[in-house]
Amino acid sequence: MNLYNIFKYLFDLNLSNMDDKDIEILKHLSVDGRQSARQLSHRLGVSTVTILSRIKKLEEEKIIKGYSVRLNHELLGFDITAIIEIKTNKGKMLDIENEIAKNDSVIAVYDITGDADMVVIAKFKTRELLSEFIKKISAISNVENTLTHLVLNTIKEDNRLIE
Repeated sequence: MNLYNIFKYLFDLNLSNMDDKDIEILKHLSVDGRQSARQLSHRLGVSTVTILSRIKKLEEEKIIKGYSVRLNHELLGFDITAIIEIKTNKGKMLDIENEIAKNDSVIAVYDITGDADMVVIAKFKTRELLSEFIKKISAISNVENTLTHLVLNTIKEDNRLIE
């Protein structure tokens, strides 16, 4: 099974316009988004013009949503990572998620299956800031309860393209 079929199977993406070369471009950019089209063309054995046009197409199709820097949060003082399960009254989840997502400490908000309705991943510099955040969440209308887990050790945290 080639990379194309793996992505189609795993993500059910509309990959009709993508081929293995597009997947390779995504793979290289997810490791180092600062690579130039020229560097990519040498690595992948295609012209710079081809690389540029394929990247533009991937951006237009919103497969590439943007470019960013991967930060070392611990070195920036954000030593506390919290995984917060939230149970809500049905029908108000989207409003609650949007409210929580506005907070700068929030890294991710996910709808989930199971006892909780959503999970929030957030990073904090102090326990006091975490405590304030939990109290704010608990005060949001239609939040029934929260369950907070603190990360003791990060084994892997990555946002590269999955193969």
